[in-house]
Amino acid sequence: MAKIALFSSWTWKFSLPAPFDTITDTISKTYYSKYAPATSPKSTLHSSILSAVLAYMDIDTTLTPAPTSPSAIGTQDDLTVAEYQSRTGEIHVVVHNKRNGKLNVACFADETSAGKVYSLKDRGNTGTALFFALMPEALEDDEFRENYQDLGKCRDAGYPDMDEATKYAFILCDNFYRRIESADVLPSAGIPVNIPKTSNLPLITPLNLTKKTYVPKSVLYGTFRILTGTAASASGITVNKDDFVGKYALSERALSTKEQLMIPQIEDWYLIPPEVVSICKHAKMTSAGSQPMRNFMMRGPAGTGKTEGAKAVAAGLGLPYLYYTCSANTEIYDFLGQMLPETQKAGEAETEYPTLMDIQMDPPSAYCKLTGEYDESVTEDIVYDKLCEVIEQDARAMTEDNKGGQRFRYVETPLITAIRNGYVIEIQEPTVIANPGVLVGLNALLDRCASITLTTGEVIKRHPDTVIIITTNNNYAGCRDMNQSVISRMNLIFDMDEPDLNTLAERVMKVTGCTDNTAVMEMAAATKDISEHCRETLINDGSCGVRELISWVQSYMVTGNILESAQFTILSSVSGDPDNRADVLTTCLEQKFAA
Repeated sequence: MAKIALFSSWTWKFSLPAPFDTITDTISKTYYSKYAPATSPKSTLHSSILSAVLAYMDIDTTLTPAPTSPSAIGTQDDLTVAEYQSRTGEIHVVVHNKRNGKLNVACFADETSAGKVYSLKDRGNTGTALFFALMPEALEDDEFRENYQDLGKCRDAGYPDMDEATKYAFILCDNFYRRIESADVLPSAGIPVNIPKTSNLPLITPLNLTKKTYVPKSVLYGTFRILTGTAASASGITVNKDDFVGKYALSERALSTKEQLMIPQIEDWYLIPPEVVSICKHAKMTSAGSQPMRNFMMRGPAGTGKTEGAKAVAAGLGLPYLYYTCSANTEIYDFLGQMLPETQKAGEAETEYPTLMDIQMDPPSAYCKLTGEYDESVTEDIVYDKLCEVIEQDARAMTEDNKGGQRFRYVETPLITAIRNGYVIEIQEPTVIANPGVLVGLNALLDRCASITLTTGEVIKRHPDTVIIITTNNNYAGCRDMNQSVISRMNLIFDMDEPDLNTLAERVMKVTGCTDNTAVMEMAAATKDISEHCRETLINDGSCGVRELISWVQSYMVTGNILESAQFTILSSVSGDPDNRADVLTTCLEQKFAA
């Protein structure tokens, strides 16, 4: 059984393209590639591969001085981008990541139509467009390139010897097939291809088309019709913060001084991405309708800017921002509020404890309220532990003085505060919750005309300005699938892609203040290499992303030595296993940064 859907059993049943459609024996034990097994080698002609090879020849100006096809192919860093003209007249746009094999595809009826999902299934698409996009990688192999050129000569001559042409076709099909199917054991010659089990390829989103994410930097052959224009740089797809902050107010409302202080400030280094602008636009422009868009999700690998994006949304809407971080043990009552012991004696003035919001926004002041000491170094965790300690002490004293028994009071969570007052609330990492039904319990708050009953019996109605943003990683151990009922209540879902090298380097330089562009670019490339190496070798007990790169660059600014700084930043984060760290050091860093 084929490992890759490109070679499912049904893909071998298509008629071969002309002039090979007259061949009756499609299996050969005489002609095969050098990657065929030593025992009982054989090869089989594959219609989609041959169709892709011939389509590539139609635009290859080294073989065809005047291209006879509207297809096109080019590159952008680690991506191969292609527009394949299908037999039905559709334009199949394919983006292939050479590092991880990921494919993003969209089918267009013409240059002005919307893209549709590419489905690699029987009675669906044949996969020819995917092979077409893989041709530049296939041609990096000497055997493939030589037989491609020989078949091209036969084609130019009008196929005078079909036996000879068929020989080249067998070798090309077998070479392509084995380098894809065995990519995991052919590290240098393998062609990684990652196709979902559903065989529905990830869609190239309209947003990525608008911001020209996949416009080729180098056009190999042909003229692009969908992926046209100049590729946008990081600065080209962001907006000036003065034209963004507070420009998307959902209603005319006066905020208190405290609420105004809770609106996030956008730092000068932050580049406002189009996803954030899109969320703000959708929220504002649908406010007059009966179902305004208020529920959003941003998902993607660590370090892609999801939380910073949620804060930026709050800044754009001019609303206070709160957040709640989930854990494996999070239960529905953790979202709705807690009943804490009453710690006041009868007749005493009520003790004012810092709220969770106070702790999040200003830990030192909250700590001072509890202890009388102002300490700039305290963290949220320290203040929260101190709060629990003080409440326990007060409750014990209250119990001793109150023979009538212990009394309790309700303390609401950031989520309820945001729901009640119309704030932006970010729910972080819900996919780590062990009980998949917990988030389902919040569906009442996600729906239109939402309300929920608290443990006190009070019914809370969702303020019309409340914006809920769910942010979640999709590459951490312990992450689970999001419940479908929750996903269906999201108005917009953005998959935050890892930034390209230029964008990543620019972002890190703005955060750290480092001006050594060459060094940062090399470190950014190394970070991607390490991340890919960890994926391939199943090193998954650590993290390697933008945060680790920032620490690495900051340390380099102190030590002046990239390799030395890597030891206690990116290497120490990538794994707790010394053998894993030694492997990463040898494979990804030493040769590149050796003195």
